[in-house]
Amino acid sequence: MKKTLVAAAVLLSLQLAAQPLPRITVIATGGTIAGTAPTATQAGYSPARLTVEALLGQVPQLASEADVSGYQLCNIPSQAMTHDIWLRLACVIDSLFTGGHCDGVVVTHGTDTMEETAYFLHLTVPHDLPVVLTGAMRPATGLSADGPMNLYNAVMLAASPLARDRGVMVVMNDYIFSADDIVKTNTVNPNAFECPNYGPLGTIRGGVPVFFRKTLTRHTSQSEFSIRKLSGKPLPHVEIVLSYANASDIQLNALIDYPVDGIVIAGVGNGNFAPSFMTAIAKANEKKIPVVRATRIISGGVSSGLEDVFPGQIAPGCLSPQKARILLMLALSQTDDPERIGKIFLEY
Repeated sequence: MKKTLVAAAVLLSLQLAAQPLPRITVIATGGTIAGTAPTATQAGYSPARLTVEALLGQVPQLASEADVSGYQLCNIPSQAMTHDIWLRLACVIDSLFTGGHCDGVVVTHGTDTMEETAYFLHLTVPHDLPVVLTGAMRPATGLSADGPMNLYNAVMLAASPLARDRGVMVVMNDYIFSADDIVKTNTVNPNAFECPNYGPLGTIRGGVPVFFRKTLTRHTSQSEFSIRKLSGKPLPHVEIVLSYANASDIQLNALIDYPVDGIVIAGVGNGNFAPSFMTAIAKANEKKIPVVRATRIISGGVSSGLEDVFPGQIAPGCLSPQKARILLMLALSQTDDPERIGKIFLEY
């Protein structure tokens, strides 16, 4: 009996050893995680200096956990992110998954616009395989740099079967965040991100993910905004206007006269805005320029009980102004029907 158990254990070990490692592609775009400074304690640093090979070289432990390859898409601070890079990134990810070249993708990214890139991919990558973004709040040369652990956790999450069909995720500081709700809430602290409306998707410590919930809005393979429909086309021009005490309508009128394709108002409270905006909004309606009423408030969103109701207004739910802008751009790439655009904001 004992010999039988030993033989079974040996056979199981051999079977596990024979299983191929998950194939993960790390796509590097720059940011603080690739940044360097003259000293380990200096606050100021230069982002986007290290290559993807250097980033992976900081985490040799990954070699026994996954078959990791690197791809340098660009090397920029994330405040320099552009629509063209978004489109290229989504195309690369689609190509990798469609061609069966990997089982998951990790994107290293600067934290300033990480939530926007994550949401764009959340809506445009037509696959259920894991896409995970990560970055760092301290440069690679900094004392207690957080990049290597974040990268390790991101690769381990992308390699996990539990990560499939959850939409695009972000891993920072041992938390797993959903692209649709993540917001950067601190300028310098390593604990810089939150999902203020729904909470994190889960946690990941030492590469082991534990999930609390699942995203219920449409995304990735269920989204109608596949990168295959967008490739080669410029995205519609949508801008954000901030409302505040005694705000004038100068910016709003300038955008309408330009003209832009759509406008998001980062309002006060529950999507409210300065009285001076009303005449300009009426002009936007005449020109069939859709206006989304978002809020600059970090949580609660804008969905009902609105003041100063106007025809064709769009409430974005819990989407931040910057994410409402992305969804409006994608919606306008498919339709200019105000009713359909309103329904899109309810579904996503």
